[in-house]
Amino acid sequence: MFILYALPVGLLTGWLSGGRLQGLTDVRLRWAPLALLGFLIQLVLFFGPVAESVGALGMPIYVGSTALVLTAVLRNGRLPGLPLVALGAISNMAAIVANGGYMPASAGAMEALGRAANDGYSNSAVMDQPALAPLTDIFAIPAGVPFANVFSVGDVLIGVGIAWAIAAAMRGGARRNLPPKYGLASTDEQWPGTPPGPTVPVMATTAIRQSTVQGKPAARRGRKARDLATPKGQRGRPVAGTDDVSVLR
Repeated sequence: MFILYALPVGLLTGWLSGGRLQGLTDVRLRWAPLALLGFLIQLVLFFGPVAESVGALGMPIYVGSTALVLTAVLRNGRLPGLPLVALGAISNMAAIVANGGYMPASAGAMEALGRAANDGYSNSAVMDQPALAPLTDIFAIPAGVPFANVFSVGDVLIGVGIAWAIAAAMRGGARRNLPPKYGLASTDEQWPGTPPGPTVPVMATTAIRQSTVQGKPAARRGRKARDLATPKGQRGRPVAGTDDVSVLR
């Protein structure tokens, strides 16, 4: 349940940094149904009546559903924040597999939660000397706080990664809505209310034409001056004894 805090934190962070909700709709997750299936299985698994009756099947179901989510996350590892989510999921999986399919919870964390024992199946179980103890549920959201539960270092990494992914997606949508100075360099969008400016190809073409036109008048003025200084019958002929036509001025 600790991960549920990542959703509002990510949305708030994205909004405060200038993001837009539209950016979330532009994200394309591969194998998203696989991750959704894994989450739904876990929601059903930890539901009161199901948890009380699932018995020994709870452990393989939990491990299998976690593997589904991890597979989907790894498939989208290039998205911002998801590598951190994958690292947290791998950390949790390592602790669960090393302890027989359960995530050990410290007695202190369970006491802060207000529960001494688990009711029905839970992914957490109190153990005296668990393997990979630093990766287990050694923290707790105290009783009375919404979504109170124990959590691990892996859960923190997953939560931070999810918040990061949400904020980054919202910021991506904001950048696509901004003009070139603050958005993507390749766009030709302008600030609202300002007249459209020339594009890069138009500016380049204009500069070439100006440089060409600026060179012609000077040459023409030079030829005209030489023609006026030269007798009419000798215009266009080289001056004897020199190749420098400037003497005709």
